[in-house]
Amino acid sequence: MQRIRDLLADWLYAERDRLALWLPVFMGAGVLTYYSLRFEPPLWLGAALTVVALPAAILCRQVPWLRGATAALAAFTIGVTACQFATMRAPPLETGLPTHATVLTGVVRAIEPLPNGRRITIEDVHLDGAAAPLRRSLRVRLRNNDPADIATGDLVRVRALVRTPAPPTYPGGWDLQRDAFYAGLGGSGYALGPVERLAQAAPTGLLRGVQRLREVIAGRVAAAIPGAAGGFAVTLLTGFQNGIPAADHDAFRISGLAHLLAVAGLHIGIVMGFTMFLARTALALSEHASLFWPTKQIAGLIALAAGLFYMLLTGMHVPIVRSFAMASLFTLALLTGRRVISLRGLALAATTLMLIEPEQVPDVSFQMSFSAVLALIAGYEALRPWLRRLHGASPLRRFTALLVTLALTSALAGTASAPFGAYHFGRVQVYFIVANMAAVPLTAFWVLPLGLLSLPLMMFHLERLALVPMGWGAHAVVWIARLVAAWPASTVAVPHMPAWGLAVLSVGLAWLGLWRTRLRLAGVLAIAIGLASPAMVEPPQVLVSDDARLIAVRTPAGVFVQQVSGGSKFVRDAWLQYWATDRAGIIPKTGLAAGGAIDCGDDACLLRPRVGAHAVLLARGTARRAECSDIAVIVSAEPARGLCPRPWPSLVDRFTVWRYGSTAIWLDGARASVLTDRQARGDRPWVPPMPQARRRVLPRLPVAPVDARR
Repeated sequence: MQRIRDLLADWLYAERDRLALWLPVFMGAGVLTYYSLRFEPPLWLGAALTVVALPAAILCRQVPWLRGATAALAAFTIGVTACQFATMRAPPLETGLPTHATVLTGVVRAIEPLPNGRRITIEDVHLDGAAAPLRRSLRVRLRNNDPADIATGDLVRVRALVRTPAPPTYPGGWDLQRDAFYAGLGGSGYALGPVERLAQAAPTGLLRGVQRLREVIAGRVAAAIPGAAGGFAVTLLTGFQNGIPAADHDAFRISGLAHLLAVAGLHIGIVMGFTMFLARTALALSEHASLFWPTKQIAGLIALAAGLFYMLLTGMHVPIVRSFAMASLFTLALLTGRRVISLRGLALAATTLMLIEPEQVPDVSFQMSFSAVLALIAGYEALRPWLRRLHGASPLRRFTALLVTLALTSALAGTASAPFGAYHFGRVQVYFIVANMAAVPLTAFWVLPLGLLSLPLMMFHLERLALVPMGWGAHAVVWIARLVAAWPASTVAVPHMPAWGLAVLSVGLAWLGLWRTRLRLAGVLAIAIGLASPAMVEPPQVLVSDDARLIAVRTPAGVFVQQVSGGSKFVRDAWLQYWATDRAGIIPKTGLAAGGAIDCGDDACLLRPRVGAHAVLLARGTARRAECSDIAVIVSAEPARGLCPRPWPSLVDRFTVWRYGSTAIWLDGARASVLTDRQARGDRPWVPPMPQARRRVLPRLPVAPVDARR
């Protein structure tokens, strides 16, 4: 026992300067714990625990293990507290949106270009001329042929059909309602008529002015570079992604180049590096500046200003904010003569973002960007002695070192972020290293620098001098994405990883990247457990959508779907992704399917995904009372109460999903388990209240007086 204590003490002493790097990890654990709860904790809870844990961590200096434990607890509670304050700042839900077409009157907050048309975000919205505006904004897709000349800040009116944000496609699926809650979005829809500008007004405030500037730049770029290449160029310069056609967007995702569309660290690194190169070159032209001025520091400040402008211009999304925070630390280290890129800078950037926007931690962009940067910093730190051997004076050795660096960067960043992409999208890209080695240098040294040069030229309407050659490079990048995406087996569908498996994998990745000694290799075991976790859980055999228009069953022969009129293709694709398959069959009207796992009659189907397990009765519109001795669950797209004699099996029909949301069903030999979306999410501020059935009120008709003499 003493030997173990000595080894532990020696290890902690060797890693003493890395212990603080774990505080953001515990803070992130607090954030994820808050969002995994099925109830809303009291507002005072997080703050009260922080008030207790933080002083304890400061006072317990004499006992190292106690100090570490209290510091970890303090970081955990700070994460919970940050989430509670973010929830408190968000406006309450809009639950009174009409189900019919309505006239919206409000101020345009943003305009986004689409491949066919535009989408606007309206704030201070009045419905049908109501006196009080909505507390949240609405997003409306304009008609494709709408020629209205509108800009951010204008007062507009449009007749539209809007709906509240959609719930998860299955219990435990991605929560779009939570995203909309923190984004201040009350609903979205599409215009039924042309938009009318009631008043033209200049945008007030810095952010609205920047938004209008983004729209102007996007219009100039799209006019000079048509097609998908123009959409890619618009994304690089303004952050608008919706102008890229869906097929090309899928090509970027399949080829592993989707990170080029998510403006983040690569982009701001190119912008600041290019600006710093120009600034230092300009200062070197002056002999006095070269001899007496700190040109390196001055160029760093100019580059930081350019990075700030680029962050504002591209919409201040989480990846770019994280990247700018890292760039600020880079500049500070440059000014003070300290080490520029370090894990401490990454930890500080993560802590800052979690304090400001903790709701972004469950998002794929946060997870993929931080995992990639962690892998790059830790990987190059571990491989630095080996990489030094590649450097040399000959052109061949320099070219070899460049190729190795490009491949290693793509491999480290892509491999570290791949599990998070697989968790959220159900896919793994196979050829991402090859695609990145071709597209990233082209973007870094040709496309984006020319785009930056076009910005000052726009003031003189000479932007085509830079945008036309920029378009050549953008076309080449799009061609690379299409080519790699068309290769055989370019993506592989992977089983859905449970949340606990992703958590174990994340801890293993942090363990491998944050420690310095050989004990870090224990993180490989945690990563392996996380990757193997899909084999340790059983996905549901039956899924029912929140409107019961889609019902799917998973059998050994594949997935089979019953889709009635109005069934959502988005929900169907999400189910196929969840079950790691590319195609689905149709549940037949009559007869057998899936090797006998589906047996359909005239008015019902018997679904038995496993031999010997209980079955699901899929009732149809004309179904009547049936013998249900072997039935565990009744599923129907219509109300089906009373279909079976007592004792009734579990019932999932049009009415139950209307109240409780989408439903998942597990079947085994002994019992059936039913999980609804409301059970999975619980009672949270972003979950709409349960709908209540309306009572039918009979009209009070006048009754003729009764003559008692009759």
